[in-house]
Amino acid sequence: MKRITTPSVSRRSFIRTSALAGGGMLIGFNLFQACKPEAAPPVDIADLNFNDFNAFIKIADNGMVTIFSPNPEIGQGVKTSMPMLIAEELDVAWDNVVVAQGALDTKNFTRQVAGGSQSLRHGWEPLRKTGATAKQMLVNAAAAKWGVDPSTCTTKEGVITNSNGDKLGYGEVVKEAASLEIPEDIQLKDPKDFTIIGKDIQNVDIDKIVSGKPLYGLDYKEEGMLYVSVVRPPAFGKKLEDFDATEAKTVKGVVDIFKFGDKIAVMAENTWSAMKAKKIVKAKWKDDSKLENTEDHDKALTALLDGSEFNTMRADGDVKKAFASADKVLERTYESPFLPHNCMEPMNFFADVTQEKVRLVGPIQTPAGTARRVAELLNRKPEDVTVDMTRMGGGFGRRLYGDFALEAAEISNIAKKPVKVVYSREDDMSAGIYRPAIKYRISAAIKDGKLIGYHLKEAAVNSNMYGLIPNFFPAGAVENYQVDVAKYDSNITIGAWRAPYTNFLAFAEQSFFDELAEVMEVDNIQLRLDLLQNVKGHNDERIQYSPERLEQVIKTAVEKSEWGKKPEGVFQGFSSYYCHNTHVAEVADVVIENDQPVVKKITCVVDCGIVVNPLGAKNQIEGGVIDGIGHAMYGDFTFKDGQPQDTNFNTYRLIRMNETPIVETHFIESDVAPTGLGEPTLPPAGAAIANAIKAAKGVRMTKQPFVKNMKEKELLG
Repeated sequence: MKRITTPSVSRRSFIRTSALAGGGMLIGFNLFQACKPEAAPPVDIADLNFNDFNAFIKIADNGMVTIFSPNPEIGQGVKTSMPMLIAEELDVAWDNVVVAQGALDTKNFTRQVAGGSQSLRHGWEPLRKTGATAKQMLVNAAAAKWGVDPSTCTTKEGVITNSNGDKLGYGEVVKEAASLEIPEDIQLKDPKDFTIIGKDIQNVDIDKIVSGKPLYGLDYKEEGMLYVSVVRPPAFGKKLEDFDATEAKTVKGVVDIFKFGDKIAVMAENTWSAMKAKKIVKAKWKDDSKLENTEDHDKALTALLDGSEFNTMRADGDVKKAFASADKVLERTYESPFLPHNCMEPMNFFADVTQEKVRLVGPIQTPAGTARRVAELLNRKPEDVTVDMTRMGGGFGRRLYGDFALEAAEISNIAKKPVKVVYSREDDMSAGIYRPAIKYRISAAIKDGKLIGYHLKEAAVNSNMYGLIPNFFPAGAVENYQVDVAKYDSNITIGAWRAPYTNFLAFAEQSFFDELAEVMEVDNIQLRLDLLQNVKGHNDERIQYSPERLEQVIKTAVEKSEWGKKPEGVFQGFSSYYCHNTHVAEVADVVIENDQPVVKKITCVVDCGIVVNPLGAKNQIEGGVIDGIGHAMYGDFTFKDGQPQDTNFNTYRLIRMNETPIVETHFIESDVAPTGLGEPTLPPAGAAIANAIKAAKGVRMTKQPFVKNMKEKELLG
């Protein structure tokens, strides 16, 4: 069975420069083993631009430490937690640490990405080694001053002490340390000795966030910059034929309006003028292909499930034989709609394209990939493109794609001016990149009271294997197990949405297991635990989850939620899931008010390894749970003639403040490397609620959103 491992790190990954011109030491580190052999550290530190590094430590003469955080910050807290790893092993007081956002460095590093809940998992050992190596160099410098063996020296909060009680601050030896050789043998702390990791640390940007200081892409501005609002095709399947901007150009502040590709750029001195003029542009569109409706997708996905054209992702045993010999067969189909991302901060990006360089600034989850695409678009050398990252007001996968950055670069290249593309909320919801509509059909074969066969089929719009992970539970737990996928091609653009692959699959499978337990006349929790016993001892490298860790979160959730012991009128639903290397179990407490289910509490148990920042971790867990509840209960997005039917929050339903439940979080204590937290608590939330609704109302949910489809079920009886 495949176990979770921490990426190792080599000595060549560590970059140390000579002394800073003004005193101090700068240390850079390749977070993800991506340091290329040809990349050499700069020789003359006096001319060094800090942006040449991916992540680095700067230690000043006064002992203050600046830690540059390399990864994009989308609210998941890496700008706080990743520097915590360095500071822990460097052994400095957190109060003496300043954290700054690093810029893109494509020369030395390749994984500056926010996505997949992987940042801490990949950075755990490399970042700690960054701090430990720097600390050892400082200790060696102090020991040389004293003429003692470095092994007789200790460190605490930026102060080095020898066996005689003599003390030196890091700032007092930083110049000498910068000239020393990089030590080959370093020791990382035992987790029991951590003083920063495991403590509640406030978000390093919190003061700026609450006081409204510039941090986000929408805040960014430069002198002479123009604002751009883009007219895009009103429906998927339409292309631009012609346009008239005569009246739009009369709007005060408008500088120019021109075509690029199948879009129209409205360039103005401010966003108000650009957006006002955009509404006046008279565009003529032609149908380039079929204009699809939600009903088209529904029929197409059902036809795929009923057909025989599938790609088989995993096949254990003989599923056909198992179903042929079964005493009972349970089959259910689960359906989910398209969903927009709805980041609080709409898409935006700055670009300044000149003959010498292409300078990009803004909120992006994939700065390296976006820089590469811009270079290709403009036929420029990759080294001509730079990206400075701002904090993001949400990403959820939408900012992985960078289409808005490409628009800004193309428009700046045509206009020969620095520009900033700004989406309105309507642009944000109608311009594409959605979670795809998906249907799952799950079948179970039961013989002599045992589960002998399990067949999962996926039909998805525009995405093969998008929502399907064939090696998660119950892979390995059922002897005859098969996973098939099929794709429907559409004009509508889709992409990753928070917890890709699992955000809807978890609801389908975990709801199915509860119904399966009813049919088998066994306890729903015990069914899961019994199946996990079948996985223990397996040598199947494909299986990604740990049956032992999944079992522990299940049992802990049962205990902490007081499963089955709630007073009359409180109905509970259970769900457990593994994704993004993390094991989660959730219990929903639901009551009926005015004949409607109301979620009062979610008990969430998480095994994510060592918890680096409990305060930030709880924020991620609670946010994921509430996001999962909101979209499962209310999220719906439809198309008519290729056009989205909801373009703002007056019609698109999000969870409201008074609908958010208490989320009670429990961590499994662990000494293994940390795993993801930004996404894993979202997928199980929908199933926990659906199973609680079944207990409360006797209605089995198979289609999201629940509120809309529950009404339909009740009307149909």
